[in-house]
Amino acid sequence: MVQIARGAIPSPNIWNSPRVYELENRAVDPDGAADAAMAAIRPFHGAVVVDIGCGTGYHLPSIAATAARAIGVEPHGGLAELAARRCASLPNVTVRTGTAQALPLPDASVDIAVARWAYFFGPGCEPGLRELSRVMRRGGTAFIIDIDAARGDFGRWFRQSLPTYSPRAVEDFWARQGWERQPLDLRMVFERRADLEAVLRIEFTPEVAKRAIAETPGLEIPYPNVLRHRHY
Repeated sequence: MVQIARGAIPSPNIWNSPRVYELENRAVDPDGAADAAMAAIRPFHGAVVVDIGCGTGYHLPSIAATAARAIGVEPHGGLAELAARRCASLPNVTVRTGTAQALPLPDASVDIAVARWAYFFGPGCEPGLRELSRVMRRGGTAFIIDIDAARGDFGRWFRQSLPTYSPRAVEDFWARQGWERQPLDLRMVFERRADLEAVLRIEFTPEVAKRAIAETPGLEIPYPNVLRHRHY
């Protein structure tokens, strides 16, 4: 039986369809715009970096390439095991099972924290923000990359799949928390049409996914995101 960290918030896409989510990770941001935007604010070189909600560890090798130490934290034990296997040959990578609201890390031990499409969606993530305040070193930086649901077809499909989601409420929340924001015009680029359609099916409700597939020609999807960051 797969172990799940206590208090974990289920992720309906990667938890249920990790193989398809791997295809999504490969497709997202082939230009490296998100990594470049973070590096312009705070380079990873020589830092202790934690990837919160690291999933199967897709981003850990690239983090470890320049960071002094990379730590993946993932609440789903099965995904954490896959992440550990992926990074088994990287001596500066550690994977731990845990949640954003109870990070398995000492106080003031992290230089950079990154959360990509994991847990931090706005109101309700206050416990995770308190944990960031605990584990971040003075002078550290936290980054959150999330869908910008107010923009583009992808944002429209997201709102249709989750009608209770309010982009305005989310923006107001982050403004109150004192985080800065930067729009990211990312894209997904797939090798096969079947992969694109499979990703849309795990991201949206069946009805919305069907419309999204019909509205999307070719192998590319514009993917509006927002990069949020805060210095500690």
